[in-house]
Amino acid sequence: MAIRPECPDDAAAITRVTELAFRDHPHSEHTEQHIIEQLRRGDALSMSLVAEAAGQVVGHIAFSSVEFSDGSAGWYALGPVSVAPARQGQGIGRALIDAGLAGLRGRGAAGCVVVGEPALYGRFGFRSRPDVTMDGVPQRYVQLLAFGAGRPAGRVTHHPAFGARP
Repeated sequence: MAIRPECPDDAAAITRVTELAFRDHPHSEHTEQHIIEQLRRGDALSMSLVAEAAGQVVGHIAFSSVEFSDGSAGWYALGPVSVAPARQGQGIGRALIDAGLAGLRGRGAAGCVVVGEPALYGRFGFRSRPDVTMDGVPQRYVQLLAFGAGRPAGRVTHHPAFGARP
């Protein structure tokens, strides 16, 4: 398996992997593939990586910039991240997250925000903080990973693509 940047020919495979990965997810509104498409169309995919095995896209991760109400800069959102159902549990998601976070660090990013399960993302160092909120999201699912000493506070706002609908 190899992790590499998305190329234009990957778009349809990324859509399919994302649809399948979230099809039965209990907390999904099944819009993840539309979020990625709108981020791509809006030139807002700061980083888009695929996991490829035997010439097939088996996983994908997207990163896009976020804004904090306190003006903190250099922060990115992780997500969506998806792995083909037949390939889940094989470390592909972890490899995508590790590669993406390393890429953000290499770019000098201040940190990363994720909305997700604390037990899962806590393994990567993400933590919820009471002074960081996101409209409509329970506090414990809004998690941050700072790459330096920066401590943003206030409300986090994602790119408008995160409100995407089919």
